[in-house]
Amino acid sequence: MTNKELADLIFPDIDKDIKYYENKYQPRDLPEGAKVTRFAPSPTGYMHLGGFFQAIIDYVLAKNSNGLFYLRIEDTDTKREVKEAVDLIFESLNHYGIKPDEFEYNGEVTGNYGPYFQSERKEIYHTFIKYLIEIGRAYPCFCTKEELDELRKHQEERKFRTGYYGRYAKCRILPIEKQIEKIKNGEDYVIRFKSEGNFDLKFKTEDQVKGTLELSQNDEDFVIMKSSDKLPTYHFAHIVDDYLMKTTHVVRGEEWLSSLPKHLELFRAFGFKAPKYVHTPLLVKKDGNSIRKISKRKDPEASMSYYKDKGYPTEALIESLMTIINSNYEEWHTQNPDKKFYEFQYSPKKMSSAGGAFFDLDKLDNISRNVISKMTKDEVYDNLYKWADEYNKEFASIISKDVDYTKSILNIEREQKKPRKDYVYYSDIENQIWYMFPELFDKHEKVYEWGTINDINEIKNIVSTYFDKYYDNKDDKETWFNEVKELCDELGYASDMKAYKENPEDFKGSVADVSTVIRVAITTKSMTPDLYEILKLLSKEEIEKRINLIK
Repeated sequence: MTNKELADLIFPDIDKDIKYYENKYQPRDLPEGAKVTRFAPSPTGYMHLGGFFQAIIDYVLAKNSNGLFYLRIEDTDTKREVKEAVDLIFESLNHYGIKPDEFEYNGEVTGNYGPYFQSERKEIYHTFIKYLIEIGRAYPCFCTKEELDELRKHQEERKFRTGYYGRYAKCRILPIEKQIEKIKNGEDYVIRFKSEGNFDLKFKTEDQVKGTLELSQNDEDFVIMKSSDKLPTYHFAHIVDDYLMKTTHVVRGEEWLSSLPKHLELFRAFGFKAPKYVHTPLLVKKDGNSIRKISKRKDPEASMSYYKDKGYPTEALIESLMTIINSNYEEWHTQNPDKKFYEFQYSPKKMSSAGGAFFDLDKLDNISRNVISKMTKDEVYDNLYKWADEYNKEFASIISKDVDYTKSILNIEREQKKPRKDYVYYSDIENQIWYMFPELFDKHEKVYEWGTINDINEIKNIVSTYFDKYYDNKDDKETWFNEVKELCDELGYASDMKAYKENPEDFKGSVADVSTVIRVAITTKSMTPDLYEILKLLSKEEIEKRINLIK
């Protein structure tokens, strides 16, 4: 009996050959040097920050070279698949404007190199696996889970390298007749790749981030097709897909480096040219005095939903990741503030090759403050309303009652050389400006942050004197400040800070103290944006109502 007979027995319905698919998926019509990249997540949970990190690199590589970026869903792990995960992947990419050139979603297919779901490419994989069996580079393995567990235990006890290789790969020496007999008898089996490597021998290969690597050859007969659903493993499926879809660069985490010898041997077995690999460092964070990998289990910021829920501007998260991707991005962005992030010329060689990529939430917060501070009042309002309409309906209703009023609040100290940087993300804004909305002020718990002046009778005297005698909503800013100074002179406070600093004992306090009393009386807060602007926006009736609350 021959390998062909074995292959026909295993795949009786496969009547196509590899050449059929090579003819179907022709070389792409792209400019010379164009890179073809793919984001290929598994739909086994939420969209992970590390996955998005790699998607950005894929996107930038393609954009830099007038190339193409496509999305492939690697859904061959049916046991771990999460139903809504595909929706989360598309929502995340769409939210951040990382739109693939080719994809498949909700019945819509864009591109001619699909299907773009691996579960729909089963026949293709079987054709390629059948070919490997025919040429003697793959075989059925009938070892049970118990036998494999015993093998591993045996190897561990003797401190041998674990795995199905060499003399431990007992099914690779089964005669074809015996393999066919077992299959006909209905015994379960997987398909394993038959390695020709020698672990004791090294070979050199190039990684776009790590440079020249010297790795041990693969000698493991690893599984390429599972028994339960006859779907391929990741090791096999991505080889076939990247070849047929003409992927030029594979971006993935450095945890896959140990599997690279397997993948390169598979490419050689088929006679295919391997793509270039970009093994990115793992995202790490500071935890106390140590640095550790960002964890799905421990860290809420590992999920992409964390940033959308908080209301970080999309460009803030992208910018923070770009500073990790290449250290010279920050300088480039400063010099080219109006350019898009994907216009930056990314270089894999400038990525960190050891110790991980440090992701710092504090740095993200600072970037986000800067991003929001540079927006116009219209942009802030539009983004805030969009966020609130999804996450805080009550606040969305309040800020949309009088859009111009809300925009005026958001514009305080914005149109100036150094705009305020109060807002970290959109969910933070209500906590910063609630006192500007009467309906929120009325129901909010009021904790007055009185400063140096905290005698309630003195506070009432300052406030009532100012609003009865000096306050005028039509005053310009200079007139307003001069009137506050006049108030200080009348009540025994220093209107001139220099005089106060020279002889503080001559005064009850300073103009700064008096301004704080007025500020806290109206807002409850000792730190707010420009007090003059606040008083201009609030109605006289609202101010009087708040003064009367002071007891």
